[in-house]
Amino acid sequence: MYSTIIKESVVSSSAHSFQALVRLLRYAKGYRRRITAATLCSIINKLFDIAPEILIGVAIDVVVNQERSFVARLGFDTPQEQIMMLAVLTFFIWAGESLFEYLYQVLWRNLAQRLQADMRQDAYEHAQRLDMAFFESRSSGQLVATMNDDVNQLERFLDGGANSLIQVVVTVVAVGAVFFVLSPLIALLAFTPIPLIIWGAFYFQRKAGPLYSDVREKVGDLAGRLSNNLSGIATIKSFTSEAREAERLRESSEAYVEANRRAIRVSSAFIPVIRMAILAGFLATFTVGGMMALRGDLNVGAYGVLVFLTQRLLWPLTGLAQVIDLFERAMASTKRILDLLEVPITIKDNTDTPLAMPVRGEVSFDSVSFRYASSGAGVEDVSLTVPAGHTLALVGATGSGKSTLMKLLLRFYDPSHGQVRIDGQPIDSVGLNSLRQSIGLVSQDVYLFEGSIRDNIAYGKPDADDAAILDAARTAEAWEFIQVLPQGLDTAVGERGVRLSGGQRQRLSLARALLKDPPILVLDEATSAVDNETEAAIQRSLKRIAHDRTVIMIAHRLSTIVEADEIVVIDQGRVAERGTHTELLAENGHYAAQWRVQTGRAQAEDVEALSG
Repeated sequence: MYSTIIKESVVSSSAHSFQALVRLLRYAKGYRRRITAATLCSIINKLFDIAPEILIGVAIDVVVNQERSFVARLGFDTPQEQIMMLAVLTFFIWAGESLFEYLYQVLWRNLAQRLQADMRQDAYEHAQRLDMAFFESRSSGQLVATMNDDVNQLERFLDGGANSLIQVVVTVVAVGAVFFVLSPLIALLAFTPIPLIIWGAFYFQRKAGPLYSDVREKVGDLAGRLSNNLSGIATIKSFTSEAREAERLRESSEAYVEANRRAIRVSSAFIPVIRMAILAGFLATFTVGGMMALRGDLNVGAYGVLVFLTQRLLWPLTGLAQVIDLFERAMASTKRILDLLEVPITIKDNTDTPLAMPVRGEVSFDSVSFRYASSGAGVEDVSLTVPAGHTLALVGATGSGKSTLMKLLLRFYDPSHGQVRIDGQPIDSVGLNSLRQSIGLVSQDVYLFEGSIRDNIAYGKPDADDAAILDAARTAEAWEFIQVLPQGLDTAVGERGVRLSGGQRQRLSLARALLKDPPILVLDEATSAVDNETEAAIQRSLKRIAHDRTVIMIAHRLSTIVEADEIVVIDQGRVAERGTHTELLAENGHYAAQWRVQTGRAQAEDVEALSG
């Protein structure tokens, strides 16, 4: 009956956790030798650990029975010889226990460190290969929590929980074997509480599992809140929203505390309940065994062994509470990590074929259509060709689809219909590395990495020498401000470039793209957030770098694209107008109306048309 209860409990309450464990073992197949070695050391250590209790019983037998003791049968005649032999044996047992404790700790802890480092690295590398839609639908805080906090939870379990779980099993098996050898009756009495203890363990596991999954979700929310607030600290300060954001953080933190409190309430109830079951087993051994020893049916030394081993048998089972606590946290975290690793990669880099060299830079969009799943916005049946070495400007209202075309060119997304080609080659038939090495991107939202100015300019070409870095800085008109900084190229930019102005960050971004020296340069609103002086500097730079290079510009400031070879107006995902600056003004359409608004010659109908 008990076995049926346990089986049903295991199946019903542990399915998700054990599925996660199976998935983890499948992932960790390269660590099998380390896991096996660590497991063997844990087993041997526990066997040595329970041996002293047996020796105590043997010593009692020596003292009581002397020449008739069990040890005397091994050839040690006098009690003194028997005691000395037990002392020597005890020394080697304790030394063996200490040695294998050292070995299992080293093996398990090193395994924990190696596995968590590899798992974090694999998760990060997999995330880098995921398409942009994944990141647009996920909180960066949740991803950081998965790669950091969740991996650390698994590390904690491997550091101590895995060994504890193994040693509990070894204790039950080894001590149980000794019991059945010495007294099958007392063995049955001592083992009676074990089904209840195991059932209780899985019962609490079933209750705690969903609670710890909720804990992991809450810590991810908290990490996301912290990440967003620290990134947006300037906005928080400018709107004097410190108190409001502190309160929102407190709410997220309290939600995390409350989730932990619910989990702790369940897990903490385990030991008091199980302690009473242990007491029943101990009392059975103590009283029944004692009566049998008084009647002479049980050797006094054997009685001592049974009494000592009863606690050895039952008391470690209370550790199941802590082990299950660690196990549940680790498996909830493992599921999140492995779920991330199993997110399918939709933009697949399934070829090593490079773009045909040299890349001339002709770009064509052939009847390209794409819609974002979340908003439905995108582009519809767009056909454009940019001859190599020409400059194309894309203009249009926010959300019209201009940046979407650039994302399709970089294969951040794949079109649902049509094809994008470079020099006649479909970009989905060439390797992503070759494709993106041929394109330099300068976006409106400049991202600088924490480090020096030199590191950021050389980001796309880490082996570049100072001469090349200086040339790129001068071409981007960034050298003028760099050289007056106290540390020049070695000046630290701070997180996201916070120590530099917006215009300085934009010029460094342009220098970074130029040092890469791509045949195709994409400027996505590169001058929309800079002052007039910086815009003029970038314009002068573009005149110098546009020669023998394909340039695609997305712009709201029409003054920056007057000299483009072709200007295309995108409206609601479709090509509305195309031509040179002069031709489009002559058409007197959307472009002409926007030009009049920006130059201050707008009429009322222009403003109404653009706003509509």
